[in-house]
Amino acid sequence: MVFYKATLAGALALVLAGCVAPAKTTTAVTAPAKQCQVGDPMTQTTLYFGISRPSGAEITANEWRSFVDKDVTPRFREGLTEYDAKGQWLNAKGEVTHEPSKAIMLIRGSDAESSKKVDELRAIYKTRFAQESVMRVDQPVCAAF
Repeated sequence: MVFYKATLAGALALVLAGCVAPAKTTTAVTAPAKQCQVGDPMTQTTLYFGISRPSGAEITANEWRSFVDKDVTPRFREGLTEYDAKGQWLNAKGEVTHEPSKAIMLIRGSDAESSKKVDELRAIYKTRFAQESVMRVDQPVCAAF
């Protein structure tokens, strides 16, 4: 019985160790290893855009299409993937906000210029549509076309 309780306590400790809040800081992603079995080292960037304005009105399909066509495509002509999503996040007031979202995934070079273009898109969207944030997630990948 003592062994069972000790084992149960150890297992519970391991499970609870995974219930730690993520850090609020971000770390720059380094380029993927130079060794790709297939393809070339690149960076996959996914951007998450809220579609609700602070006033409650949603960004229209035409406004979204215009943003993609006039701002995203000229910076990333090689291609992109966009999809609809449902998101939630903790806003600056400490409230959980639920809203329809859009996501754009880019497979891009790992250079500083490409990263700068991604941040330009985030700034444009936040300003144009009065958004508090646009989430950016980067990860190194090997890509073949």
